[in-house]
Amino acid sequence: MNAERDTGTTDIDVVRDRLTGAARTVVGAVAGAVGIGWLVRAAWGIPSAMGAGISAIQPTATASVRYRNRQFHNTEPSSQIASGSGFSLLNSVLTKRNLGRAPGPIPLVTPELPEQAADLAVTWYGHATALVEIDGYRVLTDPVWSERVSPSPLIGPARQHPVPQRLDELPPLDAVIISHDHYDHLDRDTVQGLVASQSAVFIVPLGIGAHLRHWQVPDERIVEMDWGTSVSLSTLQRAHEGTDLTITCTEARHFSGRGLVRNTTLWASWSLAGPRHRVYFGGDTGYTKAFSEAGAKLGPFDLTLLPIGAYDAAWPDVHMNPEEAVRAHADLNLGNAAHGLLVPIHWATFNLAFHGWSEPVQRMVAAADAAGTAVAVPKPGQRIDRNGVPPGQTWWKDVSR
Repeated sequence: MNAERDTGTTDIDVVRDRLTGAARTVVGAVAGAVGIGWLVRAAWGIPSAMGAGISAIQPTATASVRYRNRQFHNTEPSSQIASGSGFSLLNSVLTKRNLGRAPGPIPLVTPELPEQAADLAVTWYGHATALVEIDGYRVLTDPVWSERVSPSPLIGPARQHPVPQRLDELPPLDAVIISHDHYDHLDRDTVQGLVASQSAVFIVPLGIGAHLRHWQVPDERIVEMDWGTSVSLSTLQRAHEGTDLTITCTEARHFSGRGLVRNTTLWASWSLAGPRHRVYFGGDTGYTKAFSEAGAKLGPFDLTLLPIGAYDAAWPDVHMNPEEAVRAHADLNLGNAAHGLLVPIHWATFNLAFHGWSEPVQRMVAAADAAGTAVAVPKPGQRIDRNGVPPGQTWWKDVSR
């Protein structure tokens, strides 16, 4: 009897063990290759998506009195994270990170846009992206068409609903305005798509022009502005015959950054003023006295687009809550809460905080009812005309698993 039989091992067992070992080696190699491939895809394009470095930003930034010690600063004292909130924030990350997920499919509307821009209308595409029609002009705000708001195509907050319309299906735009350089408001791929499909000028806060140039946006299509400055489309040779549109960079209370270094570019809100109507785009901001100041200088506003989501007790200075948004609408209208129309933005599309998905709009509607403020809450893709506000529309209540 040979040794193999003495130990209870046959030739077949030996062959099987060798094949199993080889299979494990192959599977391990494949898994390793897949893992490396995933990492490569996850990291692909990150340096470009992060935008320009501080050396490219500084030449423009240093012209502002708000730029000190290589950073921009809010007028009012502001903390990105409230003092003493570290433990509660960690607890929220561990226990509440899924609260902001939609409980079911979010309904979409295919945008129906007229050939000519209206006197006053807005189409909401999700989050802070909106197409404003004002006195015959079209202005696109904070355009983001990507699947994730992150420098990586595979990591970071993902969309909870598709974009309602392809980027190349947008009608001709007169201007694109950007509030700040966070990924959920400034998206490289969308910017490059707009450069290819549109001729509109990009009007941005100081420093963001460096990001745009980094992404091959032509200099002649970039206008950088500081708070309190204005530009008219006529001075840019982009006005329509017989009319004009003035765009003013207004103060916001927020911060900026696309990497580890913060506040190298400015953040802002925007006023749009045509011959007959005025629109205010809040972008992303905490509650601030600047609302009252903008209302006194530039208001009242027929339409306000104000952020209502991504608030938290850990960062009250830089993201206002729904009740503060209603208060801001009144401030922008010289204290008259009943003037104009409030359309909420910065909610529903990305899970960026620890509140329920529909909580922002529920709280905003309740606060607006108490204040006597008219609101319209469009579905993604829905166009709202001031003369045709859907009465009592509460579509978010029907979103369920």
